[in-house]
Amino acid sequence: MTSLVSRVSRRTFLGTSITATAAAALSTFPFLSVEAAQPRRIIIDADTGVDDAIAILLALRSPELKVEAFTAVSGNVPLTLTLPNTLRMVEIAGRTDIPVAAGAATPLVRNLITASYVHGTNGLGEADFPEPKMKPVAATASEVIRRLVYDNPGEITIVAIGPLTNVALALKSDAAVGKKIKEILMMGGSLSHGNVTPSAEFNFYVDPEAARVVFDSGVPLTMVGLNVTERVRIGKEQIAVLEAAKNSVSQAAAKILRSTIEHLGHGRGIVQGKMAMHDPLTVAYLLDPSILTLKEYYVQIETTGELSAGESVGYEAAPVRFSPPMDTGLATDAPRLDFKANTQVAVDVDSEKFFKLLLSRLTATN
Repeated sequence: MTSLVSRVSRRTFLGTSITATAAAALSTFPFLSVEAAQPRRIIIDADTGVDDAIAILLALRSPELKVEAFTAVSGNVPLTLTLPNTLRMVEIAGRTDIPVAAGAATPLVRNLITASYVHGTNGLGEADFPEPKMKPVAATASEVIRRLVYDNPGEITIVAIGPLTNVALALKSDAAVGKKIKEILMMGGSLSHGNVTPSAEFNFYVDPEAARVVFDSGVPLTMVGLNVTERVRIGKEQIAVLEAAKNSVSQAAAKILRSTIEHLGHGRGIVQGKMAMHDPLTVAYLLDPSILTLKEYYVQIETTGELSAGESVGYEAAPVRFSPPMDTGLATDAPRLDFKANTQVAVDVDSEKFFKLLLSRLTATN
């Protein structure tokens, strides 16, 4: 496997030319802002299933972003599938200069739960692609995250679109890491409901303890949850637009989405022939923040509930109450915390603006 040092060195060498070509790309992508000349530096941590794949392709078609690395984690399907799926998407986008690292195969303390009923047995909706030629770097995902953050303090945003195991491992490995992360932008949680249980969204449900580590970290957090992501569902009309474009990225995206709807359209996760674009919406926020409306909340993750593990509980005002203590025969107040918002939470979405951005990026001619 290729070493991280050599791959990151190559990325440093390419940095100047990538920044220059981002500015040049404005003439090719007339809908881009001038901020693309100074791309935002990110790590994408993904459990690459269907919508993760579309999010990766969107990021790699967006000159506003400089993807420093991809890190794979188990979630939608096991790591043995999410890792090669990530490599496939990077190859399809022609960006094999970006290192890809393998991460956690299991949650911090729990058994792995997957979502093959949504993403298919191969994680890509049963769409068939060749085995990737690209190899992952030797370093683990948490090592890659830690090293890039340390080498670039205050510059790296982690875009976490799967369970938060890799991110939590990086934070737990060194207490100073969190202070050097610019932001963690995550797809996960909900202010209202779950999609794997009545209360828990899948990513937080798979590894509640990892989510708790992240929300306790003090790192600036932005949470894009089900209350907005379920309002951006892609269907056959948009897939036809992707199929009409003749580039490898749009063709791959259309192939994955059409196969998913055809093979799994009667299962959970697909409503009236349409699939929620959870992860692409999260990436799209970096490209056009006006797509989402954010509001400050104090968010905490339930880890001990037998029926509610992984639930994201959001407080928009004091008091923050925990469960009352066990009966001791004495009257006491429920434990409280002083209210201090720790998360920017997406509370509304401009669906039309999102799809215009997504389709224009994926169907552009280069």
